[in-house]
Amino acid sequence: MQDLTRAQKARVAIRSFKTIAYALALRGFYRPSGRMGQTLADCLITLSPEIYGSMNDPRVVELNGLEYVIDRLPRGIEECTRIILTEEEQFGENAFEKIIPLKRRRACYRISDNEICFVITRGLSEIYDILTHITFLNLEAKKIRTRMNDETGSVTNEWRDLEKIIDRIDNLTKQEVEQAIWDLSLVVGRSYHETRKVYDSFEKNKRENKSNNGLFSLIYNLGKRVEQEQKSRENYLTVHLTPSLMNIIAHQRYGEQWAEDIKNKLLTLNLQDRPLHIISANLHSVLNLVYGYAGIRACGNQTDRADDELYRFVKCLRDQGADIIKFAATHGFHELPDRSGTHIDCQIIDTGGLDGVAFHPDLKLNMSTAADEKKPVLLVMDYAFGAQAFEVMDRLLEPFNKNHDMLMNVRSISVMGKAGILPGKKGDIMLATAHVIEGSSDNYIFDNDLSRKDFDPDINVYAGPVITVLGTSLQNRDLLEKFQSSWNTIGLEMEGGHYQRAISAAIIKRHISKDVKVRYAYYASDNPLTSGQTLAAGVMGAEGVRPTYMVTKVILEKIFS
Repeated sequence: MQDLTRAQKARVAIRSFKTIAYALALRGFYRPSGRMGQTLADCLITLSPEIYGSMNDPRVVELNGLEYVIDRLPRGIEECTRIILTEEEQFGENAFEKIIPLKRRRACYRISDNEICFVITRGLSEIYDILTHITFLNLEAKKIRTRMNDETGSVTNEWRDLEKIIDRIDNLTKQEVEQAIWDLSLVVGRSYHETRKVYDSFEKNKRENKSNNGLFSLIYNLGKRVEQEQKSRENYLTVHLTPSLMNIIAHQRYGEQWAEDIKNKLLTLNLQDRPLHIISANLHSVLNLVYGYAGIRACGNQTDRADDELYRFVKCLRDQGADIIKFAATHGFHELPDRSGTHIDCQIIDTGGLDGVAFHPDLKLNMSTAADEKKPVLLVMDYAFGAQAFEVMDRLLEPFNKNHDMLMNVRSISVMGKAGILPGKKGDIMLATAHVIEGSSDNYIFDNDLSRKDFDPDINVYAGPVITVLGTSLQNRDLLEKFQSSWNTIGLEMEGGHYQRAISAAIIKRHISKDVKVRYAYYASDNPLTSGQTLAAGVMGAEGVRPTYMVTKVILEKIFS
């Protein structure tokens, strides 16, 4: 039998992980340390995702990977032995603590000291995301457990010292903290400086966002949990997936309510017949470019900076959000917070209200003298998550009424966001010419209304196919290099292919015109093939401002051209 290449093994592992996750949702429960959990772990080990760095090295604990995961899971997850995934928001007004992870929009509830519940509203991608993170945590927990004891089986001095201070971790002296970090570095097999850096990052988020219990608590509780599991099966970590969870798959209940709210708002504002331009983006860049220049002048804020070069100017708007929104609300801007559970807030901009509004000199918007009934309406929707993008766009593009005789007047659909880049570096821009969906042979080619010449000449712009992946935590170097060589892919993201599926379906069903302009542009937030540039290395910060606003500027200029 012919041996598989590493890229082929990775592809099999991703397909297996996807199949097992779906089977677990049908089965209803599993134990990460049990047979099914070990199968998931084997898939992850085979993949050896770039974002998890040294996960497969038994000698060291992967600290950056732990930080990445904990930022996306609810505070206290390491203390729990019972994890519930459910699709039904059953809690309402109750005594349970609601926890929103720092970098994932998902509702979680702390039910008891050892039990936590995730409310799943965004489809299979969210299930994959959570199960991947739990699998990784369990693998690292097992490594921590082996490092609690020396070769004779005795508890190490470093672990004993950690046990002594864990209950008073927030009241240590500076000298005690330094000693504790030193001991912790020996436990996790990392240098003092590596451990100190991750400790400081955990403490910052703990202090400012209350998003975790600190690095000491994480390492201690992960190790103790596995120790307790080895003493009794009753202590096993168990993940339950409720029967109602399968209702989120294909039924589109959350997307249906979300789209209905948007259409009702358009009808209420009498905007249903106007040209509609949909933009999937963050909720600040369009707002700031359209209203920021006039808004801060109207409020008397930082007028001395208003004529700065555009990308310097937008940095001055960071703390001006409330004033800009207040100004925008009097000039055609409407906020539409989500109430469906999709976690996708929206904004509606009636450009008929922009008469007399000044724009930054670098922003070239052709504000024609068209009649009011022909002035465009912008619908800005916050980012979807993975396969959820199909559900929400599919529902959004349906006609206003069930008789299908009142169609949405959609003129363009623009998708902007961040993605991993393969041939370039952080801050570069990618223009998709096709989407290839990972784990299947599905691919979608389209005419992107954006091109290299639309962007500033001093920024790197790559055009080509983009992979729509199952999750950022399932990416393997060999597989990405295979995609790059065989498909000529330039990047990877999670939503584009699903948006295009919905757009193609709407054209086939004659819900929208085949002449709708489609635009896909991403800025590079990471390069998973370059050491130190994966998502686990941290956020871009200020360096992401220019590419974000450049993409936004180009999309707006296209809409108004």
